Amino acid sequence: MRTYRTARTVRTVRPSRLLVAAGAALAALSLTACGDGTGMKDEGAAHSSVSTSEGSRKADAGKGADTGADGNQTSPNGQTGAETSTAGGRQGGSAGQGKGTVGQASKKGGDPFDSANRVTCNGANTAVTMKPVARPLNHMLITVKNTGTKVCDLFYYPTVRFDEVQWAPRVMEESQPQAVVTLAPGESGYAGVLLSAADGSGENGTTAKKATIRFQGAKLGSNGGAVASPSLPAKGVHYDSTLAVTYWQSTIDDALMY
Repeated sequence: MRTYRTARTVRTVRPSRLLVAAGAALAALSLTACGDGTGMKDEGAAHSSVSTSEGSRKADAGKGADTGADGNQTSPNGQTGAETSTAGGRQGGSAGQGKGTVGQASKKGGDPFDSANRVTCNGANTAVTMKPVARPLNHMLITVKNTGTKVCDLFYYPTVRFDEVQWAPRVMEESQPQAVVTLAPGESGYAGVLLSAADGSGENGTTAKKATIRFQGAKLGSNGGAVASPSLPAKGVHYDSTLAVTYWQSTIDDALMY
């Protein structure tokens, strides 16, 4: 009888297989038997209820501000949308009433150009100057500026007196305008003065150092109020018997064309 020696086989277990086996064992431990006998159940499924709660909170947070029972959104100051709209309407109404009040105040003032609201221009409500001009020769320009707060009327023509003479200069009737010159506050009216004849035909020539201007009222020849005493050049002005004045004019050109 022959005896055979059987060689012992040595099996080597690789590390990867050990890891697989260990993973399977851990998976088995995570499973528990169902109490009702329906089999094994993964306890990880319990996380679904937590996710649902978080989702609900996120949805509520996304709604923004709280809303009232009627669906109106509440503003940070505690007013609902309907209350805010109503408040805006009240403010708009108040603004409109303010404008109406201003409009009524304007109407109460009346038309400043209405004859009832106008006064006569004179030395009390105007600034008056009297200056020589280069052209035409031997002429002066009277300027009357309304310094008052009301519209004033310049009636007819100025009455000019040099020094203490008692006679009034001739009036250039051809210069009479078609309407009374009316001055709003800040506006000016004009009159031209012919001092002497350019051809030397005038008589009794003299030099004046002082001038006085009188205004007329609505009736020709009536007293228009305070007089004006504009200053003259230091050397005075020469005039003679041909001295004449124009009617009041609205422009300088019209005043100096005669």
